Amino acid sequence: MTGLLRLHRERVQPDWIDYNGHLLDAYYLLIFSNNTTTFMDHIGLGEKERAEKGHSLFTLEVHLNYLREIKVGKETWTDTQVLGWDAKRLHVFYTLYAEDAPEPRATSEQMLMNIDMNQRRSAPFLPEVRARIEPIARAHAGLPRPENVGHVISLPPKK
Repeated sequence: MTGLLRLHRERVQPDWIDYNGHLLDAYYLLIFSNNTTTFMDHIGLGEKERAEKGHSLFTLEVHLNYLREIKVGKETWTDTQVLGWDAKRLHVFYTLYAEDAPEPRATSEQMLMNIDMNQRRSAPFLPEVRARIEPIARAHAGLPRPENVGHVISLPPKK
């Protein structure tokens, strides 16, 4: 496996459009959240596996950068990059694109935690999930770090 994961596509629905005529800010996060669900399927934490094994991912933190507007009806897709991981967590970066221009529309940096749903507590990834994450993380380790990783909200100091 090489390169970013492009797992999720979604078309912008008319009821997702705000009074400015573009995608409402909350729906960017919805698309990223739906991408996480697709990514979970990819690493063995899909609906069937969650029901059988009792493990899922919870989102601990999200940083969302709005870069360009998206209009109604446009198909979007999301690239996923694994920035890091440990026994219980995944640090991921998503880049959202739309069909009418090649530039990214938004990015989202997220920290995800593996949860044992029976205990409702963090738990190590199951061996079969680790076996799917490891080659992705190894392949992504050599990729450039995205520009928006680690951004902090602040105003420049007053002079």
